[in-house]
Amino acid sequence: MPTGLKASSSTVAIGFSTVETAPNTFSLSQIDLNLSPLDREVFVVTAVNLDPTAPDALAGLDTQVNCALSTTRQTVVSNLSDANCMATATLDIRTSGLTNAAVSFTRNGMETPPATLDYIGIIATSDFFVSIKGTNNVNPKFVSGKLYGYRAVASADIFAALVQSEVLSA
Repeated sequence: MPTGLKASSSTVAIGFSTVETAPNTFSLSQIDLNLSPLDREVFVVTAVNLDPTAPDALAGLDTQVNCALSTTRQTVVSNLSDANCMATATLDIRTSGLTNAAVSFTRNGMETPPATLDYIGIIATSDFFVSIKGTNNVNPKFVSGKLYGYRAVASADIFAALVQSEVLSA
């Protein structure tokens, strides 16, 4: 347990999904954790699982589905180098101009942390955001997933620092 926090719930799993509004269009969903800022409540994230749908297999065309979970609103699908990005997943189909052959690739940004980590992040504001964008697909794509963690109460100074850090790094 992080210093300055006291767990106020057992582990919970929060399911979510996000759908592209049109094929190959950046789309973002805001998921509310119903945290109480008056009680200095935060959400300690222990794991994230992102499960995007497969890209379309189109002859001679590379396709992709890219998604991410972040603690702040984004305008593009974020990556792990962004301070507020907790997890990413990308599915690719590469054809390299071939019409009858393709290779698929899966890239995940640490879906589940090693057992040596107590947590992978702390959400201090009441929401998290899931983004998705396809490339060269005919059909809209979606991502579903789960966020695992527990609610905790922070001391006043820790809560202020966490909120400030999250909001300023947006």
